[in-house]
Amino acid sequence: MLARRRFLKGAALAGAASGVAGAAGFPRPALAQGTKRLRMQMTWPRNFPGLGTGANFLAETIHSLSDGALEIEIFGAGEIVPAFETIDAVESGTLDMGHAAPYYWKGKVPATEFIAGVPFGLTASEATAWMQFGGGQELADEAYAQMNCKFFLSGCTGTQMAGWYSREMNSIDDYRGLRMRLPGLGGEVIAAAGAAVINLPAGEIGPAMASGTLDAADWISPYNDLAIGMHRSGWLYYYPGWQEPGPIMDNFINLDVWNSFTNSEKAMFETANAAANAHVYSEFLANNNAALAEMLNEHDVQMRRLTDDTLVHLAELSRDVLDNLANADPLSRRVYDSILRFRAEALPWANVAESAVMQARALDYQFSQPSGG
Repeated sequence: MLARRRFLKGAALAGAASGVAGAAGFPRPALAQGTKRLRMQMTWPRNFPGLGTGANFLAETIHSLSDGALEIEIFGAGEIVPAFETIDAVESGTLDMGHAAPYYWKGKVPATEFIAGVPFGLTASEATAWMQFGGGQELADEAYAQMNCKFFLSGCTGTQMAGWYSREMNSIDDYRGLRMRLPGLGGEVIAAAGAAVINLPAGEIGPAMASGTLDAADWISPYNDLAIGMHRSGWLYYYPGWQEPGPIMDNFINLDVWNSFTNSEKAMFETANAAANAHVYSEFLANNNAALAEMLNEHDVQMRRLTDDTLVHLAELSRDVLDNLANADPLSRRVYDSILRFRAEALPWANVAESAVMQARALDYQFSQPSGG
């Protein structure tokens, strides 16, 4: 456990960083009394639960592992550049690092949309295994190198909800004409079903729901959805999150900055991101429970399950949409094929392990209850 959170502030750091970069001819971390200081912007608000706190954990861990020799100054979405321009700022050297989700960069490198996770694809634990042992890291590095960045897996939120809907969703036809906030490949699928996809950063979702700009919105899961007030919409809360069964977050570092690190500094970043990935996943798992209970018991949120028929139609549409997108870009095809192979290999074990245990836990029997008050 880290003793305390370190929040590093000061415009002087930014000036120092730009001065060093200008003198060297390419971006490098700012140097002061043997300390390297880097600037990182997130696409989430500062200190945002699970996502912003995951970035804080990453910065704290790097600072601790380096005995204070590496310091990361964290900026929230829009504090330096607009949220969805974070990758451009890191690519150019305006920022040293970023913290976001890969599908935000599909306009620059289409394969990032697949790296983020595919509908009906890998769970969080499977996505982490694919990154570490299934070739995912190498493919992500190849994709991010096109944006002058080094990629790290830096968090999995776990399975998400299907989102908030202002009307009942009884069939695939109910997506026709729906104005929905849904990023990534899930957005591509519902667009094919006739929906109008409107992608917004976290801070703009609630107001768009309230104003009627949106008819439906996906964010993450109860922990985060409660934090941005989506429950106040009075809309129906649907599951399961077919569109993002195990979406990942990215920490990306300007390649010139990355190449300026020593081997031990690089190892610190690798270790810290692995720890941050586990930390974020655990934070969501631990807090979704209470958040869902609060929504149901205190805010009268109404949960609904998408019908099996709707899910089958979404899966078949996902197959066609994803194949078409992958076939249009060679790197996307390679990433998608790698995911499909790993998914096919993972399914038999998942069915006799996690899936079977979940079914066993849901059987009709009385189990032990915690003692005490």
